[in-house]
Amino acid sequence: MVLFEFLSKYIVDLICAFGYPGVVFLMTLESACMPVPSEIVMPFAGFAAQQGRLDFFWVGMAGSIGSLIGAVLSYAIGYYGGRPLLEKYGKYFFITKHEMDVADAWFKKYGARVIFISRLLPIFKTFISLPAGIARMDFKNFTIATFVGSVPWCFALAYSGVLLGENWSLIEEYWIYVDILTVLCVLVFLGYLGYKALKFKKISDAQKEARGIRSK
Repeated sequence: MVLFEFLSKYIVDLICAFGYPGVVFLMTLESACMPVPSEIVMPFAGFAAQQGRLDFFWVGMAGSIGSLIGAVLSYAIGYYGGRPLLEKYGKYFFITKHEMDVADAWFKKYGARVIFISRLLPIFKTFISLPAGIARMDFKNFTIATFVGSVPWCFALAYSGVLLGENWSLIEEYWIYVDILTVLCVLVFLGYLGYKALKFKKISDAQKEARGIRSK
């Protein structure tokens, strides 16, 4: 609670002092894996727009631009720092070069969709850029998907601030439940994918074994 109050005051003061650049700066930090929740930044900026201190459209755009800048920074860290470290030390964490190549191919094929969807999900939107950089996803596709996914998120949160008015901070009190639900849904989905992959592997192994018996 003390941390929340400190962050809220810091965020509010920064936006009041610097306006749109403050929103860009704070959303850059959030997308660069810093503990600055967009659920505080954008609703307050939306409230400021409702009060006539800022323009709603430029509030949403400032948040989206900041999200893109922070995401690019995280991508760059993963691209230039993460991959070499994994290639050198990944074996100690059971991460092989083959698995990295599979991740590269997967991001190449599905990366844009994954990035777009992740930008709409609490928690995951903050951290998805790092693995995208490690997998060296196509940068153009990454930036487009990141920006397009950030726009509806930023505008929706800003609009919540417009609707709630002076009670804009209420959204943070209830957003924790959305975070928990999102994590649970993603874990269930990953569990399902793991189950399907294991089932497919067993079927594949059985088919190989059957072919081996027939060849004898």
